Amino acid sequence: MTDTKAIRVLLAKPGLDGHDQGAKVVAQALMAAGMDVFYTGLRQSPEASAEAAKRHEVDVIGLSIMTGAHIPICTQLKQLFNEQGLSGKLWIAGGNIPQSDHAALKDLGVARVFSTGASLEEMVAFIQERCR
Repeated sequence: MTDTKAIRVLLAKPGLDGHDQGAKVVAQALMAAGMDVFYTGLRQSPEASAEAAKRHEVDVIGLSIMTGAHIPICTQLKQLFNEQGLSGKLWIAGGNIPQSDHAALKDLGVARVFSTGASLEEMVAFIQERCR
């Protein structure tokens, strides 16, 4: 990827999570940093999230999960990403995710977990460093 091409990010809200204010703030920060952001909206199935990532040909798949269902959702997404040829994409997660679950998510393929209260600047820098 060249520096002239915008980083393409899918920001997904899989599961029954009805809280998206944080995801919208993250989307705005990523767009302000020059990234193309595709937001799926609330209550998306893992299948719809994986399909959207493939359709938009994204570089980054970001999940916002506030329900506590991050382990089963990410387990299902890992299988879907593998099936759809998305396993090489940068995969990040954020939201209400306890530190005790970070290692399990990394074992599934999540490159970085940004828990509630993480810095927007840190998120932007992480994505830029990994995608340039």
